[in-house]
Amino acid sequence: MKPIKTMVSWSSGKDSTLTLIRLLEDPAFDVVGLYTTYLEDEVPFQATPIDVVRRQAALTGLPLVMIPLPEIFPPNEVYQACVVDGLRSSGLEIDAVAFGDMFCNGIAEYRRSYIEPAGWQCVFPLMGEDSTKLADEILARGIRTLLTTVDTHQLPGEFCGQWYSRELIHRLPAGVDPCGENGEFHTLVTEAPCFQGVLKLTLCHIERQHRFHYQRYLPDA
Repeated sequence: MKPIKTMVSWSSGKDSTLTLIRLLEDPAFDVVGLYTTYLEDEVPFQATPIDVVRRQAALTGLPLVMIPLPEIFPPNEVYQACVVDGLRSSGLEIDAVAFGDMFCNGIAEYRRSYIEPAGWQCVFPLMGEDSTKLADEILARGIRTLLTTVDTHQLPGEFCGQWYSRELIHRLPAGVDPCGENGEFHTLVTEAPCFQGVLKLTLCHIERQHRFHYQRYLPDA
């Protein structure tokens, strides 16, 4: 059977990185590229500048499909149309689209509602797995990542800008998911087995809003 030509949804963080690594290791899949949705010049919620995402994609050696959004919270039908149209116009042969979602909270059904009618499979390599075990795997594989966004309603803002580590996980308040899957934090990966080299960054901006704290980085020249 021919490998399934798969596009990976790329957020710039640890979950999409682990998803990519697992698919690259699985002979049933042929990863043909990454895709990222963005608004203006950054990935929403992750607060990752699009130049950083481009540099990450270059380190993976895979083509990056960049899909612009009209607003940060577009209506579902608008968001879905943007993704489907962007993938269709990529010029890449696609059989499936892979996501790094972990929780069985209805997100898989939502993804399938617009991906499958377009003629593609949905793939969820991490779905339903224990967050603590996934956190251990992320660290054991050498995925090095920064916390770049923190929801201060769930996690103290001082965690923003820190490296994801076992020591950090042990300091997380009770009730905070070790992978941040309830939106407690978002991450930016600088080093991973799927990267051909290390992403070197310069901190360019710190933003502390009432609820969310962000640290934005740019790739070193």
